[in-house]
Amino acid sequence: MKKISIIIPAYNEEDSLPILYDRIKKLMDNMSSYEFEILFVNDGSKDKTIEIIKEIREKDNRICYVDFSRNFGKEIAMIAGLDYATGDCVIFMDADLQDPPELIPELVKYWEEGYDDVYAKRRSRKGETWLKKFTSMMYYRILQKLTKIEIQKDTGDFRLLDRRCVNALKKLRESQRNTKSMFSWIGYKKKEVLYDRDPRVAGSTKWNYGKLVDLAIDGITSFTTSPLRLSTFIAIPTFILLFVYFVYVIAKCVIIHQAIQAFQAIILLILFFSGVQILLFGIVGEYLGRIFNETKNRPLYLVNEYNGKKEMND
Repeated sequence: MKKISIIIPAYNEEDSLPILYDRIKKLMDNMSSYEFEILFVNDGSKDKTIEIIKEIREKDNRICYVDFSRNFGKEIAMIAGLDYATGDCVIFMDADLQDPPELIPELVKYWEEGYDDVYAKRRSRKGETWLKKFTSMMYYRILQKLTKIEIQKDTGDFRLLDRRCVNALKKLRESQRNTKSMFSWIGYKKKEVLYDRDPRVAGSTKWNYGKLVDLAIDGITSFTTSPLRLSTFIAIPTFILLFVYFVYVIAKCVIIHQAIQAFQAIILLILFFSGVQILLFGIVGEYLGRIFNETKNRPLYLVNEYNGKKEMND
């Protein structure tokens, strides 16, 4: 009997967990030909999330959990889920039920047909503002232009991964993570499944625009070095414009004998080149910051508890 691990990162999801469990339980009961493991990763929740998970585990031994020592973020929670999952395949989904569990049988069907990465692509996104939809669309367009690897657009973390995809992702241990990009980077045989994304069943989103901007920066800087080439792309046209400007100044002085005040030209040039330098230093700083974080070689996360047994962290 094949085993399916469903990985669910959770942060302050006490209201949605009972509803989530009821829907997943019906699904597991209907798919009796498979063995299931539901692995919750509690990402340092401040509400009763971990207590509710433990209560559910008491009545269903298919429920497992990893309880972080503090909040490490969803990206880290996902790699922790991969580390602890024991299934022949894993399925990522959110605890807020925006990703319908009822789509899982279709994901499994394509997995049985030989696909390694069956990802759910959003056909519609209910409950999200037009600004969030627009910024998401522009982000994927920019990321695609900056890299030669094909990026799956309008896809989140809701997907099924075969064990060999899991083993590949577990080898990628960088601390500044963007798992959506990593799904594309590892390759393997992929299959798209369309679905309509539902609104949250309870609570509010934990992803404000500040966190989304951080995620977008991580996605670009951890997946491609193209922004570093901006220095070249900016330097060449800047030199051309500077040359044209000096030709213009000399021609104006020689032909029409109209002098240009020197302090105005100097101020404009200083401001222009200072702006370019600040931009380039900012880009280089982003990459240097990531190099600094990687050289620390710290563990990605620390576990407070796993399935009721204390983890000893050396």
